[in-house]
Amino acid sequence: MSVEKIDTVIVGAGQAGIALSEHLGHHTIPHLLLEKDRVAEAWRSGRWDALVTNGPVWHDRFPNLEFEGDAPDAFVTKDRVAAYLEDYARMIDAPIRTGVEVIQAKRLIGEPGFRLETSQGPLEAKRVVAATGAFQHPVIPPIVPETAGITQIHSYHYRNPEQLAEGAVLVVGSGSSGAQIADELNRAGRRVFLSVGPHDRPPRRYRGRDFVWWLGVLGLWDMAAMEPGTEHVTIAVSGAYGGHTMDFRRLAHEGVTLAGMTAGFADGTITFAPDLQKNVAAGDANYLGMLDAADAYVTRMGLDLPQDRKAREMLPDPACLTTPITQLKLAEEGIDTLIWATGYRRDYDWLEVDAFDADGAPIHQRGVSREPGVYFLGLPWQSRRGSTFIWGVWHDAKFIADQIAIQRAYAEYDGDAGIVRSAAE
Repeated sequence: MSVEKIDTVIVGAGQAGIALSEHLGHHTIPHLLLEKDRVAEAWRSGRWDALVTNGPVWHDRFPNLEFEGDAPDAFVTKDRVAAYLEDYARMIDAPIRTGVEVIQAKRLIGEPGFRLETSQGPLEAKRVVAATGAFQHPVIPPIVPETAGITQIHSYHYRNPEQLAEGAVLVVGSGSSGAQIADELNRAGRRVFLSVGPHDRPPRRYRGRDFVWWLGVLGLWDMAAMEPGTEHVTIAVSGAYGGHTMDFRRLAHEGVTLAGMTAGFADGTITFAPDLQKNVAAGDANYLGMLDAADAYVTRMGLDLPQDRKAREMLPDPACLTTPITQLKLAEEGIDTLIWATGYRRDYDWLEVDAFDADGAPIHQRGVSREPGVYFLGLPWQSRRGSTFIWGVWHDAKFIADQIAIQRAYAEYDGDAGIVRSAAE
């Protein structure tokens, strides 16, 4: 039987794969997107019901299509994002096959390219792009054993307050997911405890501009790498309820009990590190630092943006911050559910090539692997701070497509004729 052959196979039809398809199309490079589920599946089944985007739609979109019917400063639902990505894929006529899982990709022997084993049969491609993103497998730290008699779920599987058993809830993780879920549960009348780790806490809006605008004009979206020591610092920001600054003091005054990082478990008791005050103070410093940078920019540029002195006012420290708890007896507090907003692990087990370090992380330069013909897209900090955002991955995809076109041109070099055919030929 003949095996289907294609120049480039893109594994994953989320925002990264769709963006790359557009740029490959501009180069007229034959390609195929393989998606094991549906287009933009992570936005459909990997988010809770009430999730909205963390950035306004004037900013968090591809350059060539707006969110139709939404105000520019709106924060839209996850379903709107999934529909937007489907619309974009149709607009660019992306060659997507859904329901096709890539089981294995290995280099061919004695000839260029790769053989891909899929759930619908084999394929051969000269190039493979892993566009499966950074959020592949939810991670729950091995702190509380499954035999502890309490329900444990990852934020990936959280949907709404009604999903949970009656009783109090401990949310572990103070990034956008953990903070927003804790806020939602508290508003629903649940008793909520929130374990707070190191985090950045930008202002939602300041002097009439959203924080994504400030990151742009201050050049912070284009930072090429995180500052040393901040590789695992999360960002607490929210577009929920019209968008507001994520203030942990506000959450506490509204009824959420704050604690430090979750450190251990024994005999029905969760213990916390004595770092709550330090973590909140560092988040405050990050918040105030952005206000300072914004004020300096306004002065330097002579902009007519309104003063916002209230932005520097802090709520009084709640009791749980002045006297942090160090442990929780789950049964005594009526805690029936633990929600772990603790991140994800990557999974490239299907890609059997020499492109990874000892920990399984891709070795790459802006997504170009050290393994010829292999590329990565949608990685955090792939080229800059904005790489995991819809607009950021679009620019990273253009770079990858350009590199593929360059390699195609080299491959077309005719030594006898002394010419290099263009990638479009």
